[in-house]
Amino acid sequence: MTRYIDVTDLSRLVAHKGLSTCISEMAEYIREDYLRWHDFEKCPRLANHSPDGVIELMPVSDRNLYAFKYVNGHPKNTQRGMLTVMAFGALGDVDTGAPVLLSEMTLTTAIRTAATSALAARYLARPDSRRMALIGNGSQSEFQALAFHTLLGIEEVRLYDLDPKASAKLVANLSAFPQLRVSIAGSVAQAVRGVDIVTTVTADKAYATILTPDMIEPGMHLNAVGGDCPGKTELHRDIVDRARVIVEYEPQSRVEGEIQQMPADSPTTEFWQVVSGQAPGRESADQVTLFDSVGFALEDYSALRYVLDVAKSLDIGHELALVPELANPKDLFAVLRQPLADTRKKRA
Repeated sequence: MTRYIDVTDLSRLVAHKGLSTCISEMAEYIREDYLRWHDFEKCPRLANHSPDGVIELMPVSDRNLYAFKYVNGHPKNTQRGMLTVMAFGALGDVDTGAPVLLSEMTLTTAIRTAATSALAARYLARPDSRRMALIGNGSQSEFQALAFHTLLGIEEVRLYDLDPKASAKLVANLSAFPQLRVSIAGSVAQAVRGVDIVTTVTADKAYATILTPDMIEPGMHLNAVGGDCPGKTELHRDIVDRARVIVEYEPQSRVEGEIQQMPADSPTTEFWQVVSGQAPGRESADQVTLFDSVGFALEDYSALRYVLDVAKSLDIGHELALVPELANPKDLFAVLRQPLADTRKKRA
């Protein structure tokens, strides 16, 4: 049987553990798996693009588990009353191929993206960082704000979005966390002035310049989350050129990340190298660092592994007959015999 986790199950799991705990624990799972980088069989995600969006398949595996995520990105969906990003994922046993877990991943992806962002900032942001600007206040924004508060101690968050209703929604949701001081800025430039960390998480599928060089101050850490497919960026090229750039998986980031703007030989460092100590993160207090985050399948593997472990421990989810279980594994037709017999009886 396959454990099945739907949206209600995942919500129950988070409510039982607490969102901050889930973010912290999932970040640790992600860190552990980045330390095992060479144990994984990796490839860039497979994408089918359309004029209004993209649908992607993200696979990765180690010796024990195979993971994949199906995810879309359709910025115009909100006009139809639908989410921009929707996802589900699975874990399979490598030795047998049996599906172990089938899970929602829309909520899970928001948590794992925020956990990854804050985990990277632990290595790249200044240790005394307390103020963050959050540019783009859609579905991912609450998770980002809470992750940076939980893992880095961010105390103040300045918000900006072209849609004032999105910022108002974020303020209302974060009001449940009085330890965070939240304010809405009148422009991107106003939001980022004097902050330690800037997170951009916008949705438009376009080459954009959300941040320009004049907005960047010495020592800032930039967490670029929204640029995640070909033809979609958030930062001016000169920012990317001057910053210390950390990517998740270079073959994928060259096509989808902020570094798609740069020459193929421009210097980058993969995050696993920083986590393992093979490369430095931040090199000086004044250095501008950039986590060019596009989302990588290894993080989904970690997230699914975490969800499975916690769901088992809390007995959350359902057992699903996703594939047949047979007394004689060579007799697949046996699955149909009883339904066929029942149909014949009804006809008789």
